[in-house]
Amino acid sequence: MSQKKPETIAAQALGWIDERTRAIAPAIHASSTFQRDADNQYRSGRNYARADNPAFDQPEAVLAALEKGEAAMLFASGMAAATSVFLALAPGDHVVAPKVMYWSLRHWLATFATNWGLSVDFVDMTDLAALGRTMRPGKTRLVWVETPANPLWDIVDIEAVAAIAHGAGARLAVDSTVATPVFSRPLELGADLVMHSATKYLNGHSDLVAGALVTRTKDEAWERIAVVRKQGGGILGSFEAWLLLRGLRTLFPRVRTAAANALTLARSLAANPNISHVLYPGLPQFPGYAIALRQMTGGFGAMLSIRVKGAAQAAIATAAHVEIWKRATSLGGVESLIEHRASVEDAASLCPPDLLRLSVGIEDAGDLLADLERALTLAHR
Repeated sequence: MSQKKPETIAAQALGWIDERTRAIAPAIHASSTFQRDADNQYRSGRNYARADNPAFDQPEAVLAALEKGEAAMLFASGMAAATSVFLALAPGDHVVAPKVMYWSLRHWLATFATNWGLSVDFVDMTDLAALGRTMRPGKTRLVWVETPANPLWDIVDIEAVAAIAHGAGARLAVDSTVATPVFSRPLELGADLVMHSATKYLNGHSDLVAGALVTRTKDEAWERIAVVRKQGGGILGSFEAWLLLRGLRTLFPRVRTAAANALTLARSLAANPNISHVLYPGLPQFPGYAIALRQMTGGFGAMLSIRVKGAAQAAIATAAHVEIWKRATSLGGVESLIEHRASVEDAASLCPPDLLRLSVGIEDAGDLLADLERALTLAHR
């Protein structure tokens, strides 16, 4: 049989069934520990759930297959997954991260990571020359990229950055939370690691917190990350792993519907007189459009931001007047969320005060647009 398409891999979760019961949906293995054999061995391969939980096997295998990587690991959160990559480095190592990125990780890098001993530089990842000047050959161990980058949705040329990173002896890790395996596979573009906040699109139902890493090769760096997960204890629970697998099975129809809605909204909102800018990689006028068109397949994601005329006051008032959109942090669920992002981030944030971040869900696009347009009108009266 020919190689299965990613849609089939996700929907059937690789087609695994329980060999004992023939169940299509997997059991939830809640046990924290496993019995030794009579001769004191662990021939099952498992001894304690913090090191190796059978609930992880199927979702990790599905993620590795979708990203075309050699292995995957689940974590207790996206932050646990991301920080494990940095904690697997040694104090004194140099890392490069983007200026525009998920605020919590940026804050962690600027505080905890530097206090712990990493040397961290933040650079505009869309400026390849600036990245090249920041690299320290033989000293830079990791380049971290986020694309599309929260909350301005900058598009980073993964292939070009991979060449720069590898040329200096560094590895490249890509936060592909927003792109998802539906629209982008960074490992095929030269990345060494892919990170997902699985809380978001991979699960898609706003009912669990999880993270995931996928590696191109199971090398020494991957094994160090595995040690960080095992010894640090940043693991996912069995029920959460089961929920994540359930969410993965509907990944493609959910994300494609949400992205189609986002494109519809972006095109319509670009003409709204109460909005100064629409930030969405699927608009031809967006600075990263050409790169997104080349490295994202089939869509541009379901995240966009709008900059509201009238500064922060008008933006906050707009969010106050919506009825269908939910005023909440996070993204990637089936329901649409709106957030005044500058209120969440700190003084070091590059987020404009007039910006509203929109996580577009799978509701009717016309309903979403009408609700937002009404709120914009009310906010500008």
